Amino acid sequence: MLKYLFLITLHCVVFSFEGTSQSQESSTFLFNETTLLKHLKSLSSDAFEGRRTGTKGAEKTRKYIINQFHALEVLPFMKNYQQSFHFYAKRETYTGVNILGLIKGSELSKKYIVISAHYDHEGIKMGKIYNGADDNASGLSALFSFAEYFQKNPPKHSVILAAFDGEELGLQGSKYFIKSETLAYKNISCNLNMDMISRSDKNELFAVGTAYNETLKNIVATVEGSGNLKLIPGHDGYDGLENWTYSSDHGNFYKKDIPFLYFGVDDHKDYHEPTDDFENIQPEFYINAVKTIISVFEKVDDIK
Repeated sequence: MLKYLFLITLHCVVFSFEGTSQSQESSTFLFNETTLLKHLKSLSSDAFEGRRTGTKGAEKTRKYIINQFHALEVLPFMKNYQQSFHFYAKRETYTGVNILGLIKGSELSKKYIVISAHYDHEGIKMGKIYNGADDNASGLSALFSFAEYFQKNPPKHSVILAAFDGEELGLQGSKYFIKSETLAYKNISCNLNMDMISRSDKNELFAVGTAYNETLKNIVATVEGSGNLKLIPGHDGYDGLENWTYSSDHGNFYKKDIPFLYFGVDDHKDYHEPTDDFENIQPEFYINAVKTIISVFEKVDDIK
């Protein structure tokens, strides 16, 4: 009898421990880290030919993004997710295509947070493929992790997951998105833009835009970086550092007085070089960067 009671007690303790562990795991699970890295490795492989706007590599990238959005239950914001546009740059006419996904908000469905990352890069030059692992397969792959996160953590605001085209040719995709008023400016609460977030020898991720908005400044100040990552406000033009206010797609939101935060790292030796490959990213830093940006999003999403 005592042996029987002992076994029952032991079973209950083990069951309780396992239940607690599973509960803790589910509460801290944000996204599949291995899958995040797989996306980055795939999108920065030679198969995508550097993802230059208007090329077969770009078309292949669009299909990849749409397939992932569909698999992750992200609704199309535009018909078939795609927003086509034309522009002239470097003595050539281009056709670009933004890919726009929608997550409907649970409370503030008429207000939108645009989470963006450009998917284009430099393509092939002089026979060398510029794979752009950090720039910007890193930001693009993070969009999928956000989509995965939203499956278990529905946002209060509606969210547009925007994969912009033509960034390398003058921020063209975001320029068209804003110009077309696909979404009225007054309904966009904030833009969170990710461009180059997968490597930093100093473990530093910069958040640009806090100098222009006190609420966002306070949010960034209260978010602790995941792991040993340091989240640093700056590069707004007021701290002696290079001004990144217009350095990526967030610049077009800022021009319309839409609050923004741009997440990025300092330039490195492989910036806009054919050596910006998956092998040179820093997986631990990258995973921590995406986790940190999600933490910032959670606080931005709480703003009424």
